[in-house]
Amino acid sequence: MFLNFEDRLSDSSFIERVWRSRTERGGPFVSIAAANFEMAVTRHGGKAFLTLRGPETKATTIDCPSDGEWLGIRFTLGTFIPKLPPGQLLDRNDITLPDASSRSFWLDGSAWAYPDFESAETFVAMLVRKGILAHDPAVETVMRREQPTQSLRTAQRHFLRATGLTHGTVQQIERARYATNLLRHGTSILDTVHEAGYFDQAHLTRSLKHLIGQTPVAIGRGQTQLSFLYKTAPLP
Repeated sequence: MFLNFEDRLSDSSFIERVWRSRTERGGPFVSIAAANFEMAVTRHGGKAFLTLRGPETKATTIDCPSDGEWLGIRFTLGTFIPKLPPGQLLDRNDITLPDASSRSFWLDGSAWAYPDFESAETFVAMLVRKGILAHDPAVETVMRREQPTQSLRTAQRHFLRATGLTHGTVQQIERARYATNLLRHGTSILDTVHEAGYFDQAHLTRSLKHLIGQTPVAIGRGQTQLSFLYKTAPLP
């Protein structure tokens, strides 16, 4: 594997986790489906830039350059930039923010220093204080299947705006990621069908081919580099 990943959880209610990666050589990898909005800092060829990434509803093969370094802030579901909601960034419609200097970028009319692995929480807290970053509590209400204080249709509209996805799509993505982790750790295909809540093996195969880009057998062999898989449990 040519991509080396490291990640950590965060005590910020706005951040799910912070990750970083680097390459020693170039090569293709599969960017698998993901439900969360992210910010990623790329350092390559003596330059740095920050990219806003939306959710992905299908797997995509990407060519990764050699000698690159990346830092990612994966936000909790429902955390978003109101002026640029995740739906506008859906399926690799990423936006790279303009440079202010070699160490900073422009966002909302101000220059911001690039965050690092240790300072991600401080960086995000400043974005929240400035009103650039927000979180919609309606997302947790929908995810937990709790009775919303507003109408169900209003809660679903909030969910779609804050995540760029429907609740059903988020469930499908997280189930596929969970099944992939099971297969990568040696769980049999039939046990994965049961554990991840698929109807049958054909259902599992169709889902993983679309969302992960591989069949269950290929995932179990672990021969293809996938974008980083977080250890998640299936959603209800």
